[in-house]
Amino acid sequence: MRVRMLLAAASLVVLSQAPAWSGRPVTEEERMKLVAALAAEGCSGGEMEFDDGLYEVEDATCPGRQRIRSDF
Repeated sequence: MRVRMLLAAASLVVLSQAPAWSGRPVTEEERMKLVAALAAEGCSGGEMEFDDGLYEVEDATCPGRQRIRSDF
């Protein structure tokens, strides 16, 4: 019985933290800075988010290269 209660409590803690594991959309100001940084590298597009303390750009297109994923 005690093990079940412990497992139930642990699962509630884990489930309550799930939203913290996913990234958040970037703000318009952040998006403008990321677009400028990508343009400086000759890249464009991609999906942008802020996750784990980093800005992430997935599937950006760069000339002469395949799509890239980069963390800033």
